Amino acid sequence: MTSAPHMSTILVTGAAGFIGSAFVRTLLNRGCPVISVDKLSYAADLRRLSNLPSGARHRFVEAGVEDGATMRALLEDEKPRAIVHFAAESHVDRSIDGPRAFLENNTVGTFELLDACLGYFRDGLRADQRRDFRFLHVSTDEVYGAAGERAFTEADAFLPNSPYAASKAAAETFVRAYFQTYGLPTLVARPANTYGPWQFPEKLIPLMIARALDGQSLPVYGDGKQRREWLYLDDHCAGVAAVLDRGEPGKAYNLAGYEEAENLSVVTAICAELDRLRPAAGGRGYAGQIRHVADRPGHDRRYAIDPALTARELGWRAAEPLEAGLRRTVAWYLENEAWWRDVRASRYDGERLGAAE
Repeated sequence: MTSAPHMSTILVTGAAGFIGSAFVRTLLNRGCPVISVDKLSYAADLRRLSNLPSGARHRFVEAGVEDGATMRALLEDEKPRAIVHFAAESHVDRSIDGPRAFLENNTVGTFELLDACLGYFRDGLRADQRRDFRFLHVSTDEVYGAAGERAFTEADAFLPNSPYAASKAAAETFVRAYFQTYGLPTLVARPANTYGPWQFPEKLIPLMIARALDGQSLPVYGDGKQRREWLYLDDHCAGVAAVLDRGEPGKAYNLAGYEEAENLSVVTAICAELDRLRPAAGGRGYAGQIRHVADRPGHDRRYAIDPALTARELGWRAAEPLEAGLRRTVAWYLENEAWWRDVRASRYDGERLGAAE
């Protein structure tokens, strides 16, 4: 989008979520006006959008993307030059317990938003504005399914293994169809496992930090040797920005940093950092709280995606090594203990989800 000025409005869905809120800050720091949209479901938190950059042009709208009429009216009123679509149910374990919400929010919600955007694109924009308009869908590496010896490229087929991954893969097929059939200029980002500040404490890294500090067991699924690529939050946002600015409509781009690690080693590293920053009473190590539990159904053994296309075409590369990112993340959760303790007291107390028993 090199021809489009940065000083024009971008609409961000899922803007009170972990990654969406960070991307809102990325845009505001670039001087871009932002309309933030979020229906404020359990994992959303408006505190993530507090203390925005001074002078930022920002408006928050409480709405769900599945409400097509509201989305159409909002597009007509605000005239954004781009939509960046983060809004999604995202926790695999919850998708095992309740897959319907993932179908409705991730797949149907994306369809409704696409349909609203198509009407806006056709009827609400001049020809020169249509040339610059973009719809960027933020997907996941999990659409590819479990990786074998090689990392997946953007040309590989989808083989999702969880209801969450299936809902995101289905949403992506609608994104592609709206480009191929209707000419809506769509883009897709497929990021690796993302971590960092403000992540809801049902996900592995913040969950382990919280449970360790509370003296609870640290449950590791199966043998803990499931391998994941880890992407720090700031790198994720920079990658999405690169796709928005320079991506070719109709294409998808992997976002990963060649930082692959086993789940057990990540939990052990968290324990070591907590030992350093907040030693437990009596000199005991936090790693002594690790307990292996029954694996979850359909648990992919390895995720691995190749970001070479993104580096070559967009000039994006992840900058934060996993070791340094984990240090920053653990420090943030220690400094912001009041936030996650409030979340655990009011919305999620750390119980296991997705056992399918």
